[in-house]
Amino acid sequence: MKIEGPLKEARLVQRISRFSALVSLEGRLELVHVPNSGRLGELLTPGRGVLLRKAGTTFRKTGYDLLMVALPNGLVAVDARIPNLLIREALRKGSIPEFRGYRLIREEVRWGESRVDFLLEGEGERLLLEVKSVTLVREGVALFPDAPTLRGTRHLLDLIQAKRSGQGAGVVFVVQRGDAHFFSPNFSTDPAFSEALLKAAVAGVKVLAYACKVVRRGVDLNKGLEVAF
Repeated sequence: MKIEGPLKEARLVQRISRFSALVSLEGRLELVHVPNSGRLGELLTPGRGVLLRKAGTTFRKTGYDLLMVALPNGLVAVDARIPNLLIREALRKGSIPEFRGYRLIREEVRWGESRVDFLLEGEGERLLLEVKSVTLVREGVALFPDAPTLRGTRHLLDLIQAKRSGQGAGVVFVVQRGDAHFFSPNFSTDPAFSEALLKAAVAGVKVLAYACKVVRRGVDLNKGLEVAF
């Protein structure tokens, strides 16, 4: 997926709130939008290099979006909107082996108490597919979530119910960086979500994880990761 528009380099000064941060840009302080509600504690540290893109609208308090964080071993995309765009594109191209033969029917589908990202049809069934954005990697292991998520747990429980009712169901964890070799639920941060993911896998919900190739000009799905519980 190509990143449209030029990116500007800046230095993080401080994260102000869930969706805003203060950066040093071209010798001035600038308030920017952080398109990710996760903690990002290991990434958004003072002095860290970040990449910004100018906002496409003037009707905002912030003039830039914080899209990427620079680590010594590469870039990490932190825009939580990117994974859905990547999976939508991959589904339409048929480039995810586990979902070849399925076609995308609708997005933002109401099921139970949740809105699920995609509804697919194929292989004699309809399949509900949820997508999660992952930015945390420790010693080569991608971990989700980086903060407790009641909403995420509810999504998994609804996918389990969908599977039990005869629907297909799946969840894809998109790791927005290239240094992960495995994926695992983050039991220490959110045991409820992690247990729900284990139950979902046992119930037959497809649990997939993909790492990404992240460069300044774009983000692409790169390789499937083993899911370890």
